[in-house]
Amino acid sequence: MSVPSLSAEPSAPASAVPSAEPAVPVDPGALIDVRARITELRLSAFAGHRRAAFPLGAVTLFAGPSGTGKSTALAAFEALARLGGGARLAEVFPDPPAWVPERARPDREGRRGFRIGCTADGAAGPVLLDVAVQAEPQLRIVGERLTAGGTVLLETALRDPARRAVQAAWHTAGTAPVTRAPLPDDRLGTPLLPLRVAGKTDGQRRVLAAAEQMIVALRSVFPCDPRPEFMRVPVPTGSGRLLPGCDNLADVVARTRTECGRRHALLVETVRAGCAGPVAGLLAERLPDGTVRALLDRGDGHRTDLARLGEGELRYIALALVLMTGPGVLDVDAPGEVPDALRTLTVLADGFDRCLDPGRRRELLGLAARMGERGHVRCVGAVSDGSWASGTPGVTVVDLGA
Repeated sequence: MSVPSLSAEPSAPASAVPSAEPAVPVDPGALIDVRARITELRLSAFAGHRRAAFPLGAVTLFAGPSGTGKSTALAAFEALARLGGGARLAEVFPDPPAWVPERARPDREGRRGFRIGCTADGAAGPVLLDVAVQAEPQLRIVGERLTAGGTVLLETALRDPARRAVQAAWHTAGTAPVTRAPLPDDRLGTPLLPLRVAGKTDGQRRVLAAAEQMIVALRSVFPCDPRPEFMRVPVPTGSGRLLPGCDNLADVVARTRTECGRRHALLVETVRAGCAGPVAGLLAERLPDGTVRALLDRGDGHRTDLARLGEGELRYIALALVLMTGPGVLDVDAPGEVPDALRTLTVLADGFDRCLDPGRRRELLGLAARMGERGHVRCVGAVSDGSWASGTPGVTVVDLGA
């Protein structure tokens, strides 16, 4: 296959593939961030990206003209997040050939595919996940590798193309060095490890710790692209959990205003800095038909329906709300069994600066940086021009057009 399995990967620069060297000893007195978070995205062969590795900070902006692969990088991140949550390949990649590198040639069996991966940092140290996917003629995982501290903790490979399974081997460090068993080829193996590994040996417990850290980091991802045309319409009251398109913003405003006064007050301050005219409050009004609409309180007895605001103002308000809330308010399948102190929400915002004027985008970036500094919310976005964000403390700009 033109995109080889993980066990047959060609050599690449150190920045593009995981290092096999032992982990550097950590100073016992150093402060270790135990919150699970994705710190690197690897696109070994994915659409227009080859042998690429992108470090991800608290706030990371992919910048470059159209066609440089900004949205592709965010799509790969979202795909890994969905796979980490247990989704099947066909759900994540409904059009798999679209992600195969354009000039990739099929092998003698007509197979083509792509490879993506990431690194999750946390209490278990850096944990690396790399996945090889066959897109043609059948969509299936043909290789997966989970690595920590230079040790391969899980490795899968497609041994028999006639079977819809891969052969998996995970680290045991007991009477047998590894345990072997078949796993399905239509979903990621790492999320299945907690169901298959007993945790009786130190090796097994190390596998579980690494797998759980990766799963927590990937499941704590919220793709967000506010759609102003839907935010202008009154919405039914529901769960109060914000959708990725922020369609139900009014319903969520009603919830945050009653449940968390301090956070809502901070949101109002942020809205005041990014909206035209005076802003004394952000309200939600229930209508006779049972729906709810959002309003700006102008402070003089007048209220402005959000339907009257421009697209830039609406996107600004929506993204500010996302950055200032958490998994309990966003429609994300976060691991509820994990304490908040061990989780970091990552917001994926394609078109981060879309429709925003220079003042609003600077305010929004500053908010993202402040939230990232606290450690509980990270942001990965895409912008056409990153020059305005370069040099902002806490912000990493990845220029794909350079």
